[in-house]
Amino acid sequence: MICIKGVTKRFGRFVALDNVSLDIERGQAVALWGSNGAGKTTLLRCTLGLLSFRGEVTVNGVDVRRRGKPARRLLGYVPQELAFYDDFRVAEAVAFFARLKGTDRTGCVRALQLAGLEQHRHKRVRELSGGMKQRLALGIATLTDPPILMLDEPTSNLDAAGRSELLAQLAELRGRGKTVFFTSHRPEEVEELANRVITMESGRIVSDAAPARNAGAAASPSVEVRIPHACLDQALGALRAEGFTTRLAADGAAVECRNGCNGHVSPSATEPRTEGRLP
Repeated sequence: MICIKGVTKRFGRFVALDNVSLDIERGQAVALWGSNGAGKTTLLRCTLGLLSFRGEVTVNGVDVRRRGKPARRLLGYVPQELAFYDDFRVAEAVAFFARLKGTDRTGCVRALQLAGLEQHRHKRVRELSGGMKQRLALGIATLTDPPILMLDEPTSNLDAAGRSELLAQLAELRGRGKTVFFTSHRPEEVEELANRVITMESGRIVSDAAPARNAGAAASPSVEVRIPHACLDQALGALRAEGFTTRLAADGAAVECRNGCNGHVSPSATEPRTEGRLP
């Protein structure tokens, strides 16, 4: 369905993608996993034909550089940062993008139904919650009923309830046979949606595995972080914002690390310091 061969992308002297090759079959749900700057979003944008690159990318046999528009008709894209006209009503926003995509009223009705926003069609976009806006973006991405969905950190700005709703919708679309290609830094999201995880580091693919095997391969020593007591709440808030699960304990807080190991945050009256301990 998607064939990526030897893709290299440079921004000046910086190599964002270094000879990346990847095949994604019809119906697969593939997650791109890695730290910030690993090349995940750049690879998505090259696949969409939004960035120039060396190498070759085809979507269902269509070259994205030579025949960009036909290739993008096969793709529904949800970016990490959403951009809507806030004064539009929901139905107007869907109709606007439908005209851009050249689809008819049937596509608009389907998009609103998939997003679960029929009852909110007369609301202005600025009145929607973050979860509703993300659902609207997913509905718009499916206007032409594309066989492939591409999503960049689809739940990064959502609360727990919004994440659950969106993941349920994506799981339903995957169940209908859609190919899903997405980036994420949330392990529970990857485990729920993906049947294949591509781990990237410094613009290269370093692992291609099922979610459970990928998590096990990434295991590393546990870490204890000591911080001033006055900063404990702020530190835990920052960890939760990055997708970590935390829970308070008698002597600080426990942190569930992304790679499956356990961490511990302890209050201290001294300056912050980090201690590494082998499990």
